[in-house]
Amino acid sequence: MSYVDGFVLPVPKDKVAAYRALARKAGKVWIEHGALEYVEAVADDVQPGKVTSFPQAVKLKAGEVVVFSWIRYRSRAHRDKVNRLAMADPRLAGMGPDNMPFDGKRMFWGGFKPIVDMAGE
Repeated sequence: MSYVDGFVLPVPKDKVAAYRALARKAGKVWIEHGALEYVEAVADDVQPGKVTSFPQAVKLKAGEVVVFSWIRYRSRAHRDKVNRLAMADPRLAGMGPDNMPFDGKRMFWGGFKPIVDMAGE
């Protein structure tokens, strides 16, 4: 099987290009350190729910969009190793809450063990 880190966060619409640049940089680092897949996706068909939803989970504000992301690894141990290497990579130095193009306080994430893992064409 594999292991997946998932992330959901709000990004101001006028900062999506800056976020994309940051994500491409981070993605390159993660892939070079062994991640199998790195995906960042911006909401296209996401509606507020009656009880919960992606917009509600990040307390989406006017002028923001939800980003849903995941990184896939061989295993949790592989994830831990790749994350250690990526976080120590000097290309990511200086990335912190004060210079991110999003509100990290409303971001949530976690590690997941897949129970179904299928691929198509």
